[in-house]
Amino acid sequence: MPRPLGELEDAVMTRVWKWNRPVTVREVLEDLQQERSIAYTTVMTVLDNLHQKGWVRREAEGRAYRYEAVSTRAAYAAALMNEAWSQSDNPAAALVAFFGMMSEEQRQALQDAVRIAQGPRSRESESPPSSETADSPPPDRSAPESAGERAGESPDERPGAGRPDGGR
Repeated sequence: MPRPLGELEDAVMTRVWKWNRPVTVREVLEDLQQERSIAYTTVMTVLDNLHQKGWVRREAEGRAYRYEAVSTRAAYAAALMNEAWSQSDNPAAALVAFFGMMSEEQRQALQDAVRIAQGPRSRESESPPSSETADSPPPDRSAPESAGERAGESPDERPGAGRPDGGR
């Protein structure tokens, strides 16, 4: 579990994530100096610490390094939320309290994320496919699909299909 980034680490990582490309200490320094007085060596130390903690990878370029994020800000935020949630002795109550703190925009984003995470199977129940008509019975969706069928493979494309032992 990642520990939350410190204020300066977050300011540096915000730029690395936003720019989404390998960056130099000088580039980060010049952008940070628009907000605060900060030394080159301070930014260099922060990026080195972030590298040692596994937040950025670096590649030598001459006598300097270019730093690049190892993961996304969204992945970082998700890991922090997951860790906080897992610390609760009542995860359901923690979620209810969290939802209660959300703005309407955040609740809408959560609903959108749940729809995406559930994938196309949940959308099937929202509206029937255009091939179904009022005159034809709906397909039997009560039988669970195999993992291969959910992945889009026909039964004949799976390894071992058609063998008497089912490929076992």
